[in-house]
Amino acid sequence: MKTAQTDLAARYKDLPSIPSDIEISQNAVMKPIAEISEQLGVLADDLEQYGKYKAKIEDNVWESVKDRPDGKLILVSAVTPTPAGEGKTCTSIGLAQAFGQLGVKHALALREPSMGPTFGIKGGAAGGGYSQVLPMEDINMHFTGDLHAITAAHNLLSAVLDNSIHFDNPLEIDPEKVTWRRTIDLCDRQLRNAEVGLGSKFDGFPHKTGFDIVAASEVMTIMALAIDMSDLRERLGRIVVAYNTSGKPVFARELNCIGSLCVILKDALKPNLVQTCEHTPVFVHCGPFGNIAHGSNSVRATRLALKLAPYVVTEAGFAADLGAEKFVNIKCRQAGLKPNGAVLVATIRALKYHGGVEKEDLSAENVEALKIGCENLRTHVENLQKYGLPVIVAINRFPTDTPEELDIVRQFCEEIGVESSLSEVVARGGEGGLDLAKKIKRIVDETPGTPNFYYDNSDPIRNKIETIAREIYRADGVDYTEEAEVSISRLEQNNLADLPICMAKTQASLSDDPKKRNAPRGWRLQVRDVKVSNGAGFIVALTGKMMLMPGMPRESAVQKIDIDSNGRITGLS
Repeated sequence: MKTAQTDLAARYKDLPSIPSDIEISQNAVMKPIAEISEQLGVLADDLEQYGKYKAKIEDNVWESVKDRPDGKLILVSAVTPTPAGEGKTCTSIGLAQAFGQLGVKHALALREPSMGPTFGIKGGAAGGGYSQVLPMEDINMHFTGDLHAITAAHNLLSAVLDNSIHFDNPLEIDPEKVTWRRTIDLCDRQLRNAEVGLGSKFDGFPHKTGFDIVAASEVMTIMALAIDMSDLRERLGRIVVAYNTSGKPVFARELNCIGSLCVILKDALKPNLVQTCEHTPVFVHCGPFGNIAHGSNSVRATRLALKLAPYVVTEAGFAADLGAEKFVNIKCRQAGLKPNGAVLVATIRALKYHGGVEKEDLSAENVEALKIGCENLRTHVENLQKYGLPVIVAINRFPTDTPEELDIVRQFCEEIGVESSLSEVVARGGEGGLDLAKKIKRIVDETPGTPNFYYDNSDPIRNKIETIAREIYRADGVDYTEEAEVSISRLEQNNLADLPICMAKTQASLSDDPKKRNAPRGWRLQVRDVKVSNGAGFIVALTGKMMLMPGMPRESAVQKIDIDSNGRITGLS
C-alpha cells in the first residue's frame, strides 16, 4: 500500500557516496588556465601565469572591456552559521557549474582563503565534493602570494610608524594612541597582545601592541575595495594609524611610505583566475573577514567578471545579517554594483540546530525542532528582501535529511512566499544544481538590480548603527559603553563620520551573543567601541567579544595535514 511517506521518498533521489574532498580534487582533470580564460574571451597573452593552472589577469583586459554592459550578479548568502556547516561556498560553486551545464556563459567570484582557518578549524575553504575550486591545495596555501604581499605591506607601515616615533617623533604621535597593529596569516592567540621595543633605547620605544590575522588587516580590506592602483594609493594614504598629542588623526600618507606599499602590492592587486571541477572560470581574489570587515571578494574581480560573463555568481561572508548586509551597504555602495537576485543557503541540520538540537544529535529526524528553527530562515529571507533582492532558498541536502524534513522546509518556503530548490551540488556537481540554476536565472532575468541601502552615509553614526540593529538583527535598541561614546565623538569632531557602518559581530547568532540561536527577540545590542577604517571607507562598530586574531582549537587541522615523499598532500578539505 502506498503511503504519504513513500510519496515523500519518491520526490528525493538517494545521494551517492563520494570520496573525500582532497581525493576528488587530486583526481580531477584540470584544463590549462589559458583554455579557461578563453571561455571569457581573455587571451593567453593577457595572463600572468603561475604555472599551468593559475594566473593573474593583466590590467589591460579591464581597459578593453570596461564599456561593456554588466552581466547579471547573483549573491549567495546563508542562514546563521552553525558548527555543522551550511555549504555556502559549495553552493556558489555548484550553482556556477550548473549554469555551465545549461550552456550559459558564466563566471564565479570568490574570496581567497586564509591559512589561519585552513590550519585551524576549517581545514580548507575551496568548496567540497564535486563543487570545488582547483587547484585546491594551492588556493588553501600560498596561492599566488597575495596574502603574503598584504602581510608585508601592512607590517612595513607598522615599522615606518614606529621608526618615525623613534627618531624624534616629528608628527607628535601619542605613543599611547597608536592604532595600527601588526599582522600575520596564522591563528595564534599568543600574539593578540604584545609589548614591543623592550631592551635598550637602541631597540625602539616600549609600547603595547599586538597582531591581527591578515584577513582582518585594513590593507586586505582596502585591496578588496580598490578599483585600480590610483585608488589603492589614495586609500592607503587615508589610513588612520594613530592620534597625535592634540587628539588629531595621523594618516599613513604623512609617513611618506605609500609608494613603497604600492610597489609591494602591485601584483597582488591583479585578480586571480582558476577553475572548478567542471572548468567554470573562477576569480579568487582577496579575503577580508566577514564579521569584522565586509567579507567578500575584490571589487576588481567582481567588476571584471560582470564585463566578461552575462551571469556571475558571488558570495558574501557568513549569513544575511553580516555578509549580505555589508555586501550591499559597503561593497555595492562603493563600487556601484547592482545585484539582481540572491540565493539563501539553508540546511536541515542548521535549522534543527537553531531549533535547539545539539550538534551530536543533528543526524536524527526531529520535525518539531526543524519547525522552530525555520524562524531563522524566515528572518534571513526578510533581510535579503529588505536589501531589495528577490530570493530563492537553496536547501543544501545532506545524506541524513529525511524526506519529511525536506518537505517541511519546502512547504515553509511556500508559506512565506519564496521559491526553494533542493541542492545536491556536493554529491552531483553542476547536475545537482540544475533546478536551482534554472530558477535563479529566471528571477534575475526579470530583475533590473536596485539595491536598497536603507540609510545614508551622512546620517549620524548612532542612527546608522541603530538602523542595522533594529532592521536586520531585530534588536530592541542599542547601548553604548563610555569608550564607544568617546570614540564616536572623536570621529565626529575629526570629520570621519560620513561613512557606512561595518558591524563587528559574532557570526554565530543574529544577536551579539553567540549562544542565542534561531531568531532572538527582546534583546539590546551592546556596542563596546567604534573605530574608523578610513582607507577602507567605513566605520567599525565593535560588539560583543570580537577577536581580530583567532586561536587554534584543541584539535586543529594542522594535526591532520601532511605530505608524502611524492608530494601528495593529505588532510585538506
